[in-house]
Amino acid sequence: MARAGGRRFRVAAGIPMFRAMPPNSPPRPKPAPASPAPPPPRQGAAGVEGEGSAPREREDDAGEPSLSGGHPVTPDGRYLVVRGRLWRRANPALDEACRARLMRELMAARRDKGAAMRRGDAAAREAARARVDAAKHALGERGPVWWDDGAPDLNRRLARNTPYAEWFARLPKGRGERS
Repeated sequence: MARAGGRRFRVAAGIPMFRAMPPNSPPRPKPAPASPAPPPPRQGAAGVEGEGSAPREREDDAGEPSLSGGHPVTPDGRYLVVRGRLWRRANPALDEACRARLMRELMAARRDKGAAMRRGDAAAREAARARVDAAKHALGERGPVWWDDGAPDLNRRLARNTPYAEWFARLPKGRGERS
């Protein structure tokens, strides 16, 4: 038997099985109250501004593109780089109210999908997946590209195999998480 969080448990087939502590066990000490500190700012998906999201691309003091949610953004602002791969950003032409509404819908659909998967409800999971897809299409992260200069969509491609390869190679180690 092991003890975790004031409960005794045993592991059967790799799954912890919890049971209440017997009444003669000493009470668990209460944690000291933490000083009230403001929560850290939340960051949104794909660098989209709105409620609880990261700011859009801005030039920093060195003239380099800033990070979007901690990830570098291509010089033209179309993609962000995550683990060396390009991911299309949301359409910057969307007004802030519309963007915020779509981001709320996207996050709600993702939560609903996770809940449906935990319940084992395949029909609800598929409905939630369709809502995620619709929100991503509306944001411009999927479907037809939102730019009109005829440049191809390089979504999900490795940055080193695209026209952004030179730019990506110049990124400092750790930005874009290149290997």
